[in-house]
Amino acid sequence: MGVNLLASLAKKAVEVLGDGFDIEIIEKHHNQKIDAPSGTALMLADAINEEVDNRMKYEYDRHSKREKRTKNEIGIHAVRGGTIVGEHEIIFAGRDEIITLSHSARSKEIFAVGAVNAAVFMTGKECGMYDMSQLIK
Repeated sequence: MGVNLLASLAKKAVEVLGDGFDIEIIEKHHNQKIDAPSGTALMLADAINEEVDNRMKYEYDRHSKREKRTKNEIGIHAVRGGTIVGEHEIIFAGRDEIITLSHSARSKEIFAVGAVNAAVFMTGKECGMYDMSQLIK
């Protein structure tokens, strides 16, 4: 539920802030996670990108890139260590101000709670495609 709310808040931030802010996503997970960036980080980037008609490109690694940041990119950074369940931070960096949205999962129990909430939401619904954004409205 929280990550889906985070995506919704990020879309609203993009709508309000416009093109005047650079966007960076930092995600953190445990040291056994194989994929990087996480699917959740990509979902957040996709939600933001949809809000701007898919004008943004994803920049995954800057260590070998020796040039200034472009305005049409979303930086995505992965951190792996310890037993971190999942943390996602979206940074909107503008001129003289920074807005940060974040979500931190402290246990995997929250995923089960979200699944139960989704099942309750689906009770009595017509057949069709639904997503979690409809649940948080």
